Amino acid sequence: MLKRLIPVLLLILCLSASPFAVMRASAAPAGPSRIDAVLLIDVSNSMNKSDKNNIAGEAMKMFIDMLSAQGDKVGIVAYTDKVQREKALLQIGSAGDKQDLKDFIDGLDRGPYTDIAVGVEEAVKVLENGSDPGHEPMIVMLADGNNDLNESGSRTQSQSDQELSAAVEAAKQKGYPIYTIGLNADGKLNKSILSGLSDETGGKAFTTDSADDLPQILSEIFASHLKLKVVPVQSITANGSYQDVTVNVPNSSVLEANISIMSSQPVTAKLTDPSGKEVAIPSDDVLLSKSSSYSLIKLLSPEQGDWKLQVKGVPKDKIDINLVFNYDLELKIDALPSAKYQKGDTIEIVSHLFSNGTQVTLSNLYQDMKAVLLATDTDTGAVQEIPLDNSGAEFKGSFEIKDSHSYELKVRAEESSFYRESDVLKIDAKTGAVSTAPAATSGPAGEEPLQEKETSNTLYFIIGGVLLLLAAAVVLWMLRKKATRGFVGQLVVEVLDGNTGEKTYPQYKKLSAFRGKFTLHQLLQLAPELKESEKVVFTPGKNDRLLLRSGEGISVERSGRAADTSRGLELKSGDRISVPLQTVDKTILLEYLI
Repeated sequence: MLKRLIPVLLLILCLSASPFAVMRASAAPAGPSRIDAVLLIDVSNSMNKSDKNNIAGEAMKMFIDMLSAQGDKVGIVAYTDKVQREKALLQIGSAGDKQDLKDFIDGLDRGPYTDIAVGVEEAVKVLENGSDPGHEPMIVMLADGNNDLNESGSRTQSQSDQELSAAVEAAKQKGYPIYTIGLNADGKLNKSILSGLSDETGGKAFTTDSADDLPQILSEIFASHLKLKVVPVQSITANGSYQDVTVNVPNSSVLEANISIMSSQPVTAKLTDPSGKEVAIPSDDVLLSKSSSYSLIKLLSPEQGDWKLQVKGVPKDKIDINLVFNYDLELKIDALPSAKYQKGDTIEIVSHLFSNGTQVTLSNLYQDMKAVLLATDTDTGAVQEIPLDNSGAEFKGSFEIKDSHSYELKVRAEESSFYRESDVLKIDAKTGAVSTAPAATSGPAGEEPLQEKETSNTLYFIIGGVLLLLAAAVVLWMLRKKATRGFVGQLVVEVLDGNTGEKTYPQYKKLSAFRGKFTLHQLLQLAPELKESEKVVFTPGKNDRLLLRSGEGISVERSGRAADTSRGLELKSGDRISVPLQTVDKTILLEYLI
């Protein structure tokens, strides 16, 4: 079968390497911003005091609810002085995926010691191993900032500090900002450690001892990472009747509107669209998430205009409401008419908004925004802010090169609910060169510069040749992979004692050493008392999944129910199962991670 596919693969890859394919690829629409987030949580026993009301759990759940209904990725690392539990990046495709993440959070256990370096280092690895290059990576850390090492162990504070410094440097180099939420219920927060992590990596630091602060904190984190703004909505004091709150959707480029409602008492809500029609909560385009301390209403691709939210709470209860919009908008500077600029030249700057890769031509969107050209003289450090004209369906202005210096130019446009920044143009007036070209434009933005036209065909054929070589490499790689098919990922193993109720610390068993098949008994290092587990056999499945089969007299449970393994039980990343061993009254708990 593979031999018959090889010519087809080569043909497809050769076609993709043609100049025409390169031109099509350059015009491919960009999708909305996606987040790859690792939620990093301290689950040591000290958190029973610093987070006695489990604010961390509520924060993680609310953050998950605020993420897009589809496309974002979330991983979880729970640490003490070791990695207590871990969940690799899971791409959200449904409400069920979000619920799986919340169930994982509810199942986290405590441990006796704390080593911040262990958690940060593992969070960075999770992003390294699973983050999409086109997504926005981030780490959200919930902790009290204090280390508590095992005095009887060999680990020293100096070693921990060194590893933390290395992990932070890795996060900084790879562009992984760390947003910290310091939990301070007992007043023993080590604020300097957490703020240092955020400052070093380009994140932000927050402190709280109450769940009441969560909507504002998480909205700020979410907005900061995606270049959004939190839209203030006036708090209300409930009177037992429905009270009106206006939610203005400013334009048609809003992908999602996140309305978070925080109250210490139960709250009910009604929603009316801009036409005056009541919309059910939840419904196809309105999602509802609730917990013990918040409700989050998510409007999907909402109609532009004023929506009316009616909120009813217990009399005298304070109800806080936050609003964050998610946009599908990019800001790009049009291609410059010349490839060289020197002292005395004036550069005409034109910038456009793009939605899903298509240039936005609605002039009212531009007119609702304020745009400036930020020109930095990198020789002197001086920054010039030049207002841009927004009277049409574009932002335009000019910049005069006054000295033979190097300059960095970018456009920033903002309105009340979001802002966008263009890529940076680097102009070296000493040599006259534009060192990095602006993002490509399309549509009515203008013609391609002459020099770009002259060099584009050569560039296309060079890229085509490279892609042909890559095509051959891919085919050889596929053949080798087929011949040495093995396993990917790892299984997290815990053993629960049915007599004492004690559970071992999780062990992470990498599967790359196995080929063809392996048994659970092998994974358990052939422990004689667990010989019964040799009846559970794993083989490779399609799409990096595992297939499990069990022999007679042994059962496998998933989600508390016995699973049918006669034809092979398929496990994807994040799936959890348990295998009760009757002869020793122990249960093997397994989670598959990629």
